[in-house]
Order: sequence, then C-alpha cells, then structure tokens
Amino acid sequence: MAQKKGHLIQSRSLARKLGAFVALSDAELTVLDGLYKRRRTVCVGRDLMHQGQSEQVAYILVSGWACSYKILHNGERQIVDFQIPGDFLGLRSILLHMSDHSIEPVTDIEVIEVYIADLLAVFSDQPRLGTAVLWAASRDEAMVVEHLVGIGRRGAAERMAHFLLELEARLALINMGGRDGYACPLTQYLLADALGLSAVHVNRVLRQLREAGLVTFRDGFVTFHDYDQLVEFADFEKTYLDQVGPLML
Repeated sequence: MAQKKGHLIQSRSLARKLGAFVALSDAELTVLDGLYKRRRTVCVGRDLMHQGQSEQVAYILVSGWACSYKILHNGERQIVDFQIPGDFLGLRSILLHMSDHSIEPVTDIEVIEVYIADLLAVFSDQPRLGTAVLWAASRDEAMVVEHLVGIGRRGAAERMAHFLLELEARLALINMGGRDGYACPLTQYLLADALGLSAVHVNRVLRQLREAGLVTFRDGFVTFHDYDQLVEFADFEKTYLDQVGPLML
C-alpha cells in the first residue's frame, strides 16, 4: 500500500500540493485519483472559461500553464494570477454559480473537469481531504492578496523579484523548480499584465535585476544567481505560502 501511495503522489501534482497540508492516506489518494476522469486538452489562443460563464464546472490543471484575467471596459487586461500543474481553475465559480473572470492557457494545457457533485462527494466521504482542498484554496487567495499589495505598494523591481520568488516556491512544491531556478513560459507581455507594468518597463526591470547579479530571466528559464540576496531585496516573507498544515499527521 505504501508503494501505491508513493506512486499516486508522484503522478499527481494536486496530490503533491494537498499533501503539504494533509498527510494523505491511501483511501484519500484513491478518492483524489478518482477525480481524474474527464480530461480535456485546450490549446493556446482559446479560453478555457469566460467571465460570466454559468456552468458549474471547475478544473484541475494537469499539465501546462494558464492565467486568470479580467478585461476592463477600455480593453486593457489585468492578469489576476497564473496557474501551474496541481492548481484548481475556477473553483470559486463552481460555488458562486458564475465565473467572475476568464481563464486562458499560457501554453497548451490538459485539465480535468470537476463538477460540484464531485466536490460534494469528496467533502462527504473524505472530510480531511475536503479540508485540504479548502486549505489550498485559502493559500491561493492569500497569493492574490499579496499581488494586490505588490501592485499597490512595491516598487517595480521589488515587485518583479517577489513574483519570481513566489513562483519558485509554488513550483518547488510540485518538483518543478528550486533555488537554482525553473522553466517559465511567461512572456514580458504576460508579466506586464500581471504586475501592472508596461512591457518596456518589464524589460528594464529584468535587466536591472540581472545586472545586479540577482536573477536572469532568459529563453524561458529563470536563473537565480544570489537567491538569499534576492529574498532580502524583495522582502520576501513566504509565511503566506506556509506549506505545513495543522493536519500533517
């Protein structure tokens, strides 16, 4: 059974994420694995979910990157957050009966459709697993709050540094990144829409961080040159990303 548990954790990014909050049992891993029934592939250029959509379905991102965004009346876009494998997409929408944002792939993605009946069954049959889902959702909400603080109060360079460090912490949890760096498909235009900067300003800030010997973002890869110094520069305190829950038994 221990071998089965290890295999499921290795094969599911969501299990890795939730496993940081709850020491998942074999039964809980089996229930989680049972969610992986309805698979969809969505290509770049086609929205997965539209603002105002009323279908009661959420998704688990299996592979690829996506972003959540809102379009303003003047046509400008604000990216709310980026999603990586193991993240839920549209979880709030399934509870509120309508999506308040759109979701589009950053790369080609594979997702699992999750209906409200699926989630209710998880909460009913495996309440500890349901608690882990809520814990992870709260962590995602905390990231959105941190992004708001960044846009409102941090300078452009500190904002960029903080964002790159946050991505590293998220990716490290699913074995896709570490203190040396990580693969990152985000363009300067996507970074601009997420961080409240222009693409030109993004380029200038990345050059500033590179010339300071802190971090380089080039050819789809983020390389940390002095991780600890970057943490100090960005005043990056990742308590909001606390990856140890009270149910780690």
